[in-house]
Amino acid sequence: MDKKFIDSTQSLINFIKASPTCFQAVEEIEKTLKEAGFLHLEENTRFNIKEGKSYFIKRNSSSLIAFKIPESYKGFSIIASHTDSPTFKLKNNCEFVKDEKYTVVNTEGYGGMLLAPWFDRPLSIAGRVFIKQENEVEEKLVKIDKDLLTIVNLAIHQNRDANKGIEYKKQVDMLPILSLGNKKGAINSLIAETLNVKEDQILSSDLFLYNRTEASIWGLDNEMYSSPRIDDLQGVYTSLNALINTEPSSYINMALFLDNEEVGSGTKQGALSDFLKITIDRIANSLKWDVEDKAIYQANSFMVSSDNGHALHPNYSQVNDVVNKPVLNGGVLIKHSANQKYTTDAASEALFKFILDKEGIPYQEFVNNSDVLGGSTLGNLISRSYSISTIDIGAAQLAMHSPYETGGTMDTFYLIKAMEAFYRR
Repeated sequence: MDKKFIDSTQSLINFIKASPTCFQAVEEIEKTLKEAGFLHLEENTRFNIKEGKSYFIKRNSSSLIAFKIPESYKGFSIIASHTDSPTFKLKNNCEFVKDEKYTVVNTEGYGGMLLAPWFDRPLSIAGRVFIKQENEVEEKLVKIDKDLLTIVNLAIHQNRDANKGIEYKKQVDMLPILSLGNKKGAINSLIAETLNVKEDQILSSDLFLYNRTEASIWGLDNEMYSSPRIDDLQGVYTSLNALINTEPSSYINMALFLDNEEVGSGTKQGALSDFLKITIDRIANSLKWDVEDKAIYQANSFMVSSDNGHALHPNYSQVNDVVNKPVLNGGVLIKHSANQKYTTDAASEALFKFILDKEGIPYQEFVNNSDVLGGSTLGNLISRSYSISTIDIGAAQLAMHSPYETGGTMDTFYLIKAMEAFYRR
């Protein structure tokens, strides 16, 4: 395997490891942007934007919009991805004692996940907490960097039908074990210790489980890799790098990193929110665009919605389309859906293929099997508030929504190159 593919995959793995939740992902994005010279705009202060500069703005600490403005422009080139992944969220007052023997943690599912792979893995807790200070409430991110919990399976001797298919109940079968005996209050105590605050300063939290299994590059020729949270941190990482690596020419280059895609996007920081529209309105106001300018720039704009799709699985080939069977390392996945779960149409497909063909970047087609209901993603939701020509793309992967997914080692490199070519258009 060529070193450039290994290096790009390892860099993605490093980013994923540093991003156990959407909050840490946005923190990593912010660090990278600041190092590249981007200026931080605050939502509650006036924008003072100038041509030739680069900026970013956050919302809820879990979504972020970054953009580069050239000296002259005729619209936007936008890439959208999402920062969240399926997992379990800790409920309030989460520890309780079972059978006077174990302290377990009360959780609820976040997003549509494969449940079985969560068993018997090292897990821990990350997210954010709000701390009471003398004159204010302060937000702090937290990551417990140790193997802390496990969702433990039932031995086959006690369930002889285990391999005949089980419908797992999250509230009964999937509560992670924290400790032996009664350790109620231990998580708050651990978080307070980690953040160097007092327990009674903690007012509230958004805490999630994360899988601590180390990512791996594997296969006879190192042609595959497996990791938690490939969907959609691969889209986040590749669009971030493409934005930083390229200088805009005729368009304002913009990257959207949005939260809550896995639960419908209907939040103030999701794809259905006003985050993009308000940001563009404020850019327009700061740069003194009139109504006609805004309409013309919108008509000239193009968006890439980046979220992964399903590769051909050797054990389940019957669930793919009968003709279009994308593979790992086959290049950029162009996603189609007649019922508009994906936004790709002939016009957006042609323009994007034209860009890829000019650069010699490989691509392949993804269409769901007509008898298998597929998922949806960001593009069609964003179009409700800012309607522009859009294409849905991604990388082919296996085991989507497992806590340990698999992708092709070449595809991160291909995605970055495709996004760079798009930003240079």
